[in-house]
Amino acid sequence: MLDYSYMDIFIPRDLTREAARQLLTEHAEYGQWELARVRLHPDGSRHVRLRRKVMRVRSTLTT
Repeated sequence: MLDYSYMDIFIPRDLTREAARQLLTEHAEYGQWELARVRLHPDGSRHVRLRRKVMRVRSTLTT
């Protein structure tokens, strides 16, 4: 079963498209985030939700 962690980002309407692209690209490349949802509001601002898989590590030690 896959578990995800989420991060919400609010992008104001005065941020350029290139700056928003660069911001999301950096999160994807360095933080391993992927785009889950984008909501465009009537005023031009955006609400972006990113997600990434949560790795569950099991101990290999036996008692």
